[in-house]
This record gives sequence, C-alpha cells and structure tokens, in this order.
Amino acid sequence: MTFQEQIAQGIPSVLPNPKPYEPEINHAPKRKEILTEEEKKLALKNALRYFEAKHHAELIPEFKDELEKYGRIYMYRLRPEYKMYARPISEYPGKSEQAKAIMLMIQNNLDYAVAQHPHELITYGGNGAVFQNWAQYLLTMKYLAEMTDEQTLVMYSGHPMGLFPSHKDAPRVVVTNGMVIPNYSKPDDWEKMNALGVSQYGQMTAGSYMYIGPQGIVHGTTITVLNGFRKINKNSNGSLFVTSGLGGMSGAQPKAGTIAGCVTVCAEVNPKITKIRHEQGWIHEVITDIDDLVVRVKKALENKEIVSIAYLGNIVDVWEKFDQENVHIDLGSDQTSLHNPWAGGYYPAGISFDEANEMMANHPTKFKEEVQKTLRRHANAINKHTAKGTYFFDYGNAFLLESSRAGASVMNEHPTLGREFKYPSYVQDIMGPMCFDYGFGPFRWVCASGNPEDLAKTDKIACDVLEEMMKNSPAEIQQQMADNIQWIKGAQENKLVVGSQARILYADAEGRMKIAEAFNHAIAKGEIGYVILGRDHHDVSGTDSPYRETSNIYDGSRFTADMAIHNVIGDSFRGATWVSIHNGGGVGWGEVINGGFGMVLDGTEDSSRRLKSMLFWDVNNGISRRSWARNEGAIFAIKRAMEVEPLLKVTLPNTVDESLL
Repeated sequence: MTFQEQIAQGIPSVLPNPKPYEPEINHAPKRKEILTEEEKKLALKNALRYFEAKHHAELIPEFKDELEKYGRIYMYRLRPEYKMYARPISEYPGKSEQAKAIMLMIQNNLDYAVAQHPHELITYGGNGAVFQNWAQYLLTMKYLAEMTDEQTLVMYSGHPMGLFPSHKDAPRVVVTNGMVIPNYSKPDDWEKMNALGVSQYGQMTAGSYMYIGPQGIVHGTTITVLNGFRKINKNSNGSLFVTSGLGGMSGAQPKAGTIAGCVTVCAEVNPKITKIRHEQGWIHEVITDIDDLVVRVKKALENKEIVSIAYLGNIVDVWEKFDQENVHIDLGSDQTSLHNPWAGGYYPAGISFDEANEMMANHPTKFKEEVQKTLRRHANAINKHTAKGTYFFDYGNAFLLESSRAGASVMNEHPTLGREFKYPSYVQDIMGPMCFDYGFGPFRWVCASGNPEDLAKTDKIACDVLEEMMKNSPAEIQQQMADNIQWIKGAQENKLVVGSQARILYADAEGRMKIAEAFNHAIAKGEIGYVILGRDHHDVSGTDSPYRETSNIYDGSRFTADMAIHNVIGDSFRGATWVSIHNGGGVGWGEVINGGFGMVLDGTEDSSRRLKSMLFWDVNNGISRRSWARNEGAIFAIKRAMEVEPLLKVTLPNTVDESLL
C-alpha cells in the first residue's frame, strides 16, 4: 500500500502482525500499577472499542500484557510501517489543505528525531502525549484525510470523537487534553484515567500538534539566559550556567547557553538521551567523572571558552561538588520534569538509572521517599551557592513547588503574595516583566512545503519586517527587538531545525501580524509555499500558571484561568485553523490551564482577514489581563495597542497611594 492508501484505511480491517519491542528506541518508563482488577477489565473494554468484535479474542491477551508490562495499552501492533516525519503538504491525501497541514504537524510531533518516546506517542516531558494509543492516531489521520472545509474534527484527549458539520471559518480541529473536573486533578487521578484510556496529558505543544523540536525552547532559554546575565550585570563570556535535564525540552539548555556565550554544565542521568544530544551537536562534551568535571570547568572559565558540558550523573552531585571545590556558579536553574516527579521526571541521587526505574515501577512509595530526600539535598546545595552570590531561578518545572512539598528549605522567610519562595520563577523576574508584559512571546511558523529554501526566505522576510519596525519602536522595547533580530540572523548558522522546516522568534502583536501578512503576500505571489503559524502555549495570553507564566501577577488572580479559556474561545471564532486547551503542562497536572492554536496561511484574502483578527486578540487578551494586575509594562503596551486600534477599549486600573492603606 502507498502512504496515502495507508492513511485512508485508518484502523485496518485485517490486523497487522504484532511488532517486536525495539529496545534501541527511547521508551517511556513503566507506569505504576494503579488499577484494580475491575478497572483493568474496564481498560481492556475501553481499548477494544476501536476494533470489530471478531478481533477481540486475539487482542485481549496482547493488550492485557501491555497493561501489565508498561502500565498502559499503547497498541504497538498498530504502529504504521511508513517512516514518521513531516512530509511536504502535497504528499498528504485529502480534500482540505488545512487538514493536510494538521496531518503534517501531527507526524512532526511523532518524528523519531523529535519525539522523546515515539513508540508511546509521547513528544516531550516524559508524559506529553499526542495520542494515548496507535488506534487513535490511525483514526485521526483517516478523518483528516476525509474532512472538508465545512467540517470540524473534535478531539477528546487523543480520541477522535468525530467529524461534525461546521463552516469554512470554524476551526478544522478542536482539541482538549486532560480537561477533568477540578477535584479529580491530582497526579494519581491522571495515572488512573490515562491507564483507563479516557484522558491524557497533552503537555503544552505535544497534544496540540505544535511542537517544533527543541528549537522552540532553545530560543526561550537563550533569551532567558541572556536576560539573566543582564539582571546580575555579568558578561556571559567567562561565566558559568549550571542546570540539569537533557530531555525533550530541557535538552535545549546547553545549546542556548552556547548561543548566549557562557560555559554551561547540564547534568543528565539517562545515558541514551545524553548520547542523542551529543550526536546532535547540542552538547560539546560528555563527562562521567565528577572530579574530571571540576578540572574541565575551571579550565573553561579560565580560558573564557564558550562550551557546553553534559555530566552523565545526578545534578545534586554537581551542586555539592562545586560547593566543596569553590567553583563559582553565576546562573543556576533546573529543568528536570518535576511536573512528573514520581514517574521518571526526576531521579534520586545515589541510585543507578536502571535501579531507579525498577524502584519506580515496583516500589513507588520507596521511590517517592528517595526523590524527596534528593530534593532536600538539592535545595540545600543550591542555598549554599546562593549564599556565595549565585543567582538561581526556578525554570517553571515545579522544582520549588515539589521541593517545598518534600520539606526542603526553599520558602521565603518573609513571604508576600506571589513571593512565597526564596527564589523567583524565571517568569517573575526575567520573562514576565521583560517580555510577556510588553506582548513579546514565542511566535512560530512551519513551511508546509518542507523546503529549506522556503525557510530561508521566511527568515529574511521576518528579519526585514523586524528591522523596519525597530526604526520606529519605542525605547521600552528596543532590546526585545534587537535580541530577536540577532536571533533570526543567526538561526541558519545555529542549525536549529529538527524535524519540520520551522522557526521561532519572540514578537509582539504588531510584529506577528506584520510578519504573517508578509508571508501571506509572498505565498500569493508564488515565492513560497503555504506557511503554518502557531506559538508555544508558554506565551503572553495562552497559559494561566501561578508558578510560571502568570507568576508575575500580584493581584491575587494567579490561580484563576479565565485568560487561557477566553484565549482559546476567542481564537476559535477569529480564524484559527485549530485550537487546543489543556490541563497540565510543564508544571504539572492540576497546576496549569494552557491553550494554543495553529493557523494555515494560503495567500488568500481570507487568510489575511483571519490573521489580523486572531493574532491581535491572541496577544492583547493577555496584555489586558496583565495590565489589570497593575503591571507597568503591560499598561504601557495596552495603551499603545488602543492608540493603534480604535475598536479596542480596555479597562485600565487606578492605583492607590500606599500611604492611604
């Protein structure tokens, strides 16, 4: 069968042969056993809903075996035979170009070069799933190949509920992930519902089909590290940045440190992912001996090298050893997946990687005790360094939250609303006031042709637009403009593409609209193929997350999610091609609500109309909320937006004289 024929058949009527387990692939860890015997039967019944009754007797023992071995039913047998990657849009079957673009994005999320656990349909973060099983993938791709621009595909946590009549201006796909009743949003609730096959953790851009490989987080981390050094008035050259994690998102850190121009040490316990990052060139060197690491780092600092070093071992050992050897750390952070601390997101010190995985699956209570013991050691070592002048920030991975729950010394001695911890979230002190409040966030695009020449052309178009805008930009945003012009000029040289021909930069609403309009004009003239617009959910408006995206909101509304919900609703009727809303993300299930979109530009007047309407709302919704929280940068930005658009009328806050209070 051709690729197109395989897509069109969906779930095959004749079952393919079972596939061998491939140990060389980076697989998800075994999930803990959480279902009762009755619930296991229910999980099997739920999985078998996708198959004709004649197949049930054959599949029951196989799915039972998967559930017992891996804690989930992935339906490995149904993995497609074709290679998984983002093909040029012209190679996809279908009646809707918009639907073909979504198929392209889904396959990119599952590309072996992009996905963290491709056989388990997990893109990043240890549990950020595109689908729960391979039947859902096959059925979704079939629906997308059949749909017209008068239909909308409805996705319930990876399950394609079906195609419904709509209209050309409606989204082609509407995605929800993990949207459970609030009282059932604890980590074990997710484990149970996911094992039953009724809900999934979509992370942020995994379950919304908008992940573009590590490039997205490379850019955000580069901006964070650059601004982190600016905050402490240090030149990055000859300075040391220490962090941990080399997985789907965290793997971007050493690359970002190199672009920022410092010495980066990043610890990772998984040898497989460390090897992958080294082979990709995202890290320069791998060191396995802690004493060798000390010698190498001292030499690098002395020579002011720009180098990234992976330490294959536990990050706690690095912090403790550098304290003993008086290696000064300028910037410190952590990007282990502590949103998922009991299922592979964080590993205890003093226990081998394999032993920890065995303990995680078979002795989960003991594993949790060891993780919390390590978190206390981790925090204690950081405290010793910050007493010597290190600037440490929480990188939004729930490090401080989980450390506090473990009883670690991370709480502020004199807490105020929003400053409960000793250390700030990077959004509180860096990204929030410097970027998000002014409307700058991670705007991204994918060239649907798959042609690198199209990406080069779009880079130039974006750079030209930004340079022209910068001539008349106010002083308050000149630095943001300059950083992104520098980024886009170096994008080709830094070889950031993994998977689809994609790019990211930080832009405000004006920049996003002008760049998108310039793309649409180039498409109309036949200079480039279709372009798929999107953004990270980690943005100005898309996410309500009290310890990350909205951590610099101090009016008491950090724990509300009105902004994210309004964002996705507003995007859906203003022209997005697809929209998504998720419970969970980089900081954990039950800790965040986040939403995103995708938009296909095809060079038409309809595209021009939609992009102006949707992109303006998508950014200014968040600026409005931030301005109402009395954030000075956001007040400046929303006043500027109202001057440009007379139909925009935003309620502005009045400030109170503190002496009256």
